[in-house]
Amino acid sequence: MKIQILGTGCSKCKALTEAAETAAKGLGIVCDVEKVTDIEKIMSFGVMMMPALVVDGEVKIVGKIPSQDELKKLLTSEIK
Repeated sequence: MKIQILGTGCSKCKALTEAAETAAKGLGIVCDVEKVTDIEKIMSFGVMMMPALVVDGEVKIVGKIPSQDELKKLLTSEIK
């Protein structure tokens, strides 16, 4: 699983990164977490608000930091 955090490095972006890593670790999911800070790359996802969470190339959350429960539900629904 590949998780990308889209954002310029603000405190919310950092918090989303930590939350996603914590949720994945808590579920025992092996994943790569990438921070995407390049504005052109962020715009290529069609994202206009940050932070955003992308899982396996699909934008899942934009403009907010979800709870651990929300993240865990989202990540477990991605496991096939």
